[in-house]
Amino acid sequence: MPQVESDLPPPPRDAWVAELERLLPQWESLRDSSQVIIPISISRVNQFDAARLDVEMSAMLKEQLVKVFSLMKPGLLFQYEPELDAFLEFLIWRFSIWVDKPTPGNALMNLRYRDERAAPISGKEVRTGLEGPGLSVSQKILYCISTVGGQYIWSRLQSFSAFRRWGDSEQRPIARRAWGLVQNAEGLYRGVSFCNLLLFLYGGRYKTIVERFLKARLVYASPNMNRAVSFEYMNRQLVWNEFSEMLLLLLPLLNSSSVKKFLLPFSKDKSAGSSGDEADCPICRSSPSIPFIAHPCQHRYCYYCLRTRCSASSSYRCARCNEVVVAIQRQGTS
Repeated sequence: MPQVESDLPPPPRDAWVAELERLLPQWESLRDSSQVIIPISISRVNQFDAARLDVEMSAMLKEQLVKVFSLMKPGLLFQYEPELDAFLEFLIWRFSIWVDKPTPGNALMNLRYRDERAAPISGKEVRTGLEGPGLSVSQKILYCISTVGGQYIWSRLQSFSAFRRWGDSEQRPIARRAWGLVQNAEGLYRGVSFCNLLLFLYGGRYKTIVERFLKARLVYASPNMNRAVSFEYMNRQLVWNEFSEMLLLLLPLLNSSSVKKFLLPFSKDKSAGSSGDEADCPICRSSPSIPFIAHPCQHRYCYYCLRTRCSASSSYRCARCNEVVVAIQRQGTS
């Protein structure tokens, strides 16, 4: 078979380089257009738990600080309670957010604050969607002013208005108008907070108004860390505390004599109810120095034990026979 030679000249040696330079801009534009913003889904429960843990941490610090001044004049710290709360909140902010560290609650929930304005949304620097710088200096200062300073000023304003009775002042229209402005501002803040809560539940960003205003978003500090905290021990402690409080409430309402008489048949040692101890007082278990007789059951008691029981209850029942005591009489007198 005869060979057919091509009439086309061979391509130059650097033809592939020219073709690469021609197609490279198209490839770069295609790659940039195919990049998708990585969505970040931060658990809303973790953010609420972190805020709650921060509140509990502040309460623990306040309790320890109050114990230091326990021997001082009573009611002294109550006058400076807003200053004390502001001081503790400032300490938490100073040693956490100001030094680019999470608050105690955020640390337990594996959360940190991120500057959402400077966070990358696409590009080579995006790997997990959790990248981004921390808060700037201006954001940190504004966060301290709005949270620590705002709460202090609002608490002081409320206490001052309540002490001056702005709401009851009818002779001073300026004070009453100021009281109305305070109430309207509080209502407006609660309404805006409720709207922000709805937005947070829908999108999962900016739990508070301050965070939304400053563009300070809570994101995970580490994508591999366990973000769930076990509350098993805390639940057991809460159950035991509630149970003990219920017992402390119910035990004083029970009649001790009736309980002892009810438990006496189940007791292994029944010598206390034997006839040999009939001469002893059934309340203090000792031989009465001044014996008194309870009527109509004729059982011996100490005067003090029987008198106090009958004075405390008009329908006191005998500790031995559970019969109502209607009268008392000293033994040996007619």
